Amino acid sequence: MRIAKSLNMKRNKTIRESEYGSKLCVGTYNERGLQMYTNSVEEYLEKENKEVEPIKIVARFADGQLLKGYTCDFFPNKLMFRVFPGSRASSDQPIKVNVEHLKAIFFVRDFTGNPSYDEQKHFPADKSFVGRRVEVTFKDGEVLVGTTLGYDPSRPGFFLYPADPQSNNLRVFAVSTAVKKVRYL
Repeated sequence: MRIAKSLNMKRNKTIRESEYGSKLCVGTYNERGLQMYTNSVEEYLEKENKEVEPIKIVARFADGQLLKGYTCDFFPNKLMFRVFPGSRASSDQPIKVNVEHLKAIFFVRDFTGNPSYDEQKHFPADKSFVGRRVEVTFKDGEVLVGTTLGYDPSRPGFFLYPADPQSNNLRVFAVSTAVKKVRYL
């Protein structure tokens, strides 16, 4: 396994946690390559005294409930993360979310979106895409079309990048237990 997770940091740096065998390594990368190496994301953040930019998400639970807010600690290989409802600088207590209870996590442009917009379920001919083209059908019947860089049903989930460039979703983390079928296009 190469890169397991990455976060956008201030000053255009990216922190990545990678697995090599059983060793977990965290490093900061920028245009000049590896800048720092530690054993965990938490250790890196503490050592560098850095704040992670909050990410706007909509968490959809398997039972249909929605939770809108910001997260700074979602990683695809962790079972729990926190969501801060409301504004970015909210002093509200975070809500702990167990990934196993979710259908998907939608990383969105804005919380309202455009309810009247009908998302396209095909790839525009004039645009190139990175990754494998897939159609994902969830157990509740919802269908998403996009690309993925790594679908493995034995993992907790996978990222899907929508085919529609006008989608309110920047990317979606689909939880494997909520997926009925993945079809390669």
